[in-house]
Amino acid sequence: MNSWDDEKKQVIAAVSKYVDLTVVPFGKPQRTVLDIEKRDPMYGGNGVVYMLSLFEADELVNNRIGVYMVLLNNGDQAGFHEHGSKNEQELYVIVNGQGEYIERLGLDNETRKLNLKKGNITSIQGNDNYHSIINTGDEPLIIFVVTTYQPK
Repeated sequence: MNSWDDEKKQVIAAVSKYVDLTVVPFGKPQRTVLDIEKRDPMYGGNGVVYMLSLFEADELVNNRIGVYMVLLNNGDQAGFHEHGSKNEQELYVIVNGQGEYIERLGLDNETRKLNLKKGNITSIQGNDNYHSIINTGDEPLIIFVVTTYQPK
């Protein structure tokens, strides 16, 4: 077994302490995580972010992704990125941990910082709107992310 396979198992084990990773797609057998992507760094952020894929390509109507985004350690960050140029809207649903969510208009203008915890939901859409999130707690920050295409 290679080190990436071991790392994936460690990520699954860490997340499974906080979240049941069972997926129940209509008319299909229950399953768990299909794939894990490691982003080191993610959009120029700090640390490592893992993306746990739960659905097959084209399994969700009008959705680009439905994944768990996992920031295991304090300080891990998904750096600033936008979705308007791709005609997307993105939702973050915090399922564990705490983090600092930062929104900004354009490349340099910080608009607001929010402290998020389990149960909070964020939304972003539109051109030139950017967001970032940082794990600020002692537990993994686990976010269910849904990215949908906006109608044109």
